[in-house]
Amino acid sequence: MTGETRVGVVGAGIIGLAVARQLQRTRPDVEVTVFDKEPSVGSHQTGHNSGVAHAGLYYPRDSLKARLCRRGIGLLKEYCADRGIPYVECGKTVVAVTEEEVPRLRDIEERARHNGVPGLRRLSPEEIREHEPHIHGVAGLHSPSTAIVDFVAVTRAYADDVVAAGGTLLLGTRSPRSPATATWSASWPVNAGHLRPPGRLRRPAVGPRGPAGGRRRGPAIVPFRGEYLTMRPDRAHLVNGLVYPVPDPRYPFLGVHFTRRVDGTVDIGPNAVLSTAREGYRRSDLVVRDLAETLAWPGFRRLARQHWRMGVTEMRGSLSRRAFVAGARRYLPELTAADVDGRHAGVRAQALDRDGTLVDDFRISRLGPVTAVRNAPSPAATSSLAIAEHLCEGLL
Repeated sequence: MTGETRVGVVGAGIIGLAVARQLQRTRPDVEVTVFDKEPSVGSHQTGHNSGVAHAGLYYPRDSLKARLCRRGIGLLKEYCADRGIPYVECGKTVVAVTEEEVPRLRDIEERARHNGVPGLRRLSPEEIREHEPHIHGVAGLHSPSTAIVDFVAVTRAYADDVVAAGGTLLLGTRSPRSPATATWSASWPVNAGHLRPPGRLRRPAVGPRGPAGGRRRGPAIVPFRGEYLTMRPDRAHLVNGLVYPVPDPRYPFLGVHFTRRVDGTVDIGPNAVLSTAREGYRRSDLVVRDLAETLAWPGFRRLARQHWRMGVTEMRGSLSRRAFVAGARRYLPELTAADVDGRHAGVRAQALDRDGTLVDDFRISRLGPVTAVRNAPSPAATSSLAIAEHLCEGLL
């Protein structure tokens, strides 16, 4: 490989910049350019997430998520220490509020131990209150190594590393449609723009042949808006760290939880409602083309038919602060609607297969010369350095 090899990375979020940084560390002969249409790095999913560095509790055994999360959190902790970025191991308590949830809590513990999550401790109701005095539950699981961090600060540090190593950041620049044009060409384009990938990468990819010889197409990106409420500063003491529910296997999303952030604020959320724009952080945001693409995808129609009841519940919480808080009170009974005073939102770029199945694991595809990160939901930020290692191993 000669020094003329050029790699274009589309998307200056945490994944795109981690990949660019890793390429420069492993292949100093490669010229790296990062494109992003926004004027600053980490403007979308990176800048609107919960700020949790996940230890790897929930992910299926031996999945890419499980492996890269465990590798990634160690690399992230070391990186933050080296760069002086606040990284707080406040711990996570997963709480079962009914006896029916206890077997699922045990399943999470078994999965987490298989994944190598350290320091796990099963909790009685009294032991839950040792960690979280105001939280009620019949059983709990504590993960002391789950942490909180400012992922935008991490992303800025990655960007500094890219520039310091001779890479180029073209911010405020819409990426080429391929991305290869007469004025800029890449030997190996990498797409890491999940919410709004360029050109043909927005459409579902052609997958392997099905059993009857036909071609399956998918996944497609469907945007879901997740809304958070912020607790008043004088009530933030009600939560010490992170308090998470036991996921309901009938539904595709985790459920409302409590998240302490590095600035001391505490968020409640997120819920999950269909976003009418790929970058629709407000309820009023509407991009007709984005919504039309979502509604036209057969997988979304199948998902909606299967989970419409949950969708109605989530929408009720979106429209009513009182209904949102009512869900959180299962864990924190003394919480009232008056204890929250702010609302903000993020958008999750969720890959959805044609059969209506949410793509759970990370999915990285090769489309000709283009390497595409087609699905990178949580814990992608935690796993960013490990995802970069994994992707760059087979890139050039």
